[in-house]
Amino acid sequence: MGNTNIQDTKIADAEPKLSHLAETLIGSEIVKLAGDIREKIRQGEKIYNFTVGDFDPRIFPIPIQLENEIIEAYKNHFTNYPAAEGNLDLRESISSFINKREGLQYSVSEILVASGGRPLIYALFRSIADKGDKVIYALPSWNNNHYTHLVDGEHCPVETTPENNFMPTAADVEPHIKGATILALCSPQNPTGTTLNKKEFEKICDLVLAENNRRGEGEKKLYLMYDQMYWLLTYGDIRHYDPVNLRPAMREYTIYIDAISKCFASTGVRVGWALGPAAIINKMKAIMSHLGAWAPMAEQKAVAKFLLQDDHIDAYLHHFKSELEIRLRGIYNGFMSLKEKGLPVNAITQQAGIYLTIQVDATGKRTPNGNVLEKQSDVTAYLLNEASLAVVPFYAFGSSRSSSWYRLSVGTCKKEEIPEMIEHLGKALSKLK
Repeated sequence: MGNTNIQDTKIADAEPKLSHLAETLIGSEIVKLAGDIREKIRQGEKIYNFTVGDFDPRIFPIPIQLENEIIEAYKNHFTNYPAAEGNLDLRESISSFINKREGLQYSVSEILVASGGRPLIYALFRSIADKGDKVIYALPSWNNNHYTHLVDGEHCPVETTPENNFMPTAADVEPHIKGATILALCSPQNPTGTTLNKKEFEKICDLVLAENNRRGEGEKKLYLMYDQMYWLLTYGDIRHYDPVNLRPAMREYTIYIDAISKCFASTGVRVGWALGPAAIINKMKAIMSHLGAWAPMAEQKAVAKFLLQDDHIDAYLHHFKSELEIRLRGIYNGFMSLKEKGLPVNAITQQAGIYLTIQVDATGKRTPNGNVLEKQSDVTAYLLNEASLAVVPFYAFGSSRSSSWYRLSVGTCKKEEIPEMIEHLGKALSKLK
């Protein structure tokens, strides 16, 4: 009996042999960090949490009209399976919405609905990229490195710079473009809160078109995945640009990824869509039919009605954007005040979305207890432990682990806490020698 128990224990303790993908896939660094922060908060610590790209519904609720439509849809028992490609009424509303708001004309056969953007991105990568295919993406950027790994593609990362607001330029992209299969772009960008400017975007589109014209008959083309999840949230004189409006010939090679998640503070409602050539949309639909990652029926019915309510949408966005910009500008100004005092911080002016790009360049400095902040991860830990400030380092988005830049998200930010957060940060940094 004793020997059997020992053997059973050894079997239970042994690591199972799983797939190469499972063994090599890296989990989301942001989700891990968020878990650590929640534990600190649970233990009673006051944390200025600017990590997760989500919203506190008490501060940023979804539009009341959308909420009412969801409730009404459940009351009407819309609880069965939706159409695999998305309900027809929703795809018609999306077609009307993007035509009116963005000047893009896509028919219902060129629209695919899913439970947010992630399954659509996965289906897109699976539909286009084979093992070893080149995928170009910027660093930092959200999850493109992980999706490339999921399809066993060849990583072609483009390291961006603060001089270009951490957005890729045509000169950055050009060395990788020959033979590439996917170019993944996001604007407004997660994690930077910055946007592609018109001139650079036109140059990038021209590179894609020239490369596809160069390729022979039957050769796989280069496709642009354009994630525009935050496109309705631009500030000041910043404009959102998209590839098809800039270069109509890009329509054949562009797949848009969009959703209500960020522009309507509806991350948990889970309704997203892709726009693109019908041939690609159909392949994505086939993959999605096996994943079953459909947006819920009731939410689809609600969004179909909400997207046609122009006055309500305009009123919501006016208030929502104003509140977000107040927070982004307040934190930016706070960082500039610390910089003027000689502290090792910087920030890039807010342009769009819910993120601010900030810098804390404190490696090599010594803490009050004599410890040297040798690595950027030491700086991140110091910010959390001494300033109670939780932000996401750019290395969580694929950048170098030595990068001193961070993403700061204001989706859960209370305006009244901004001055005290800046004060806490200033005191913590002033202690460094």
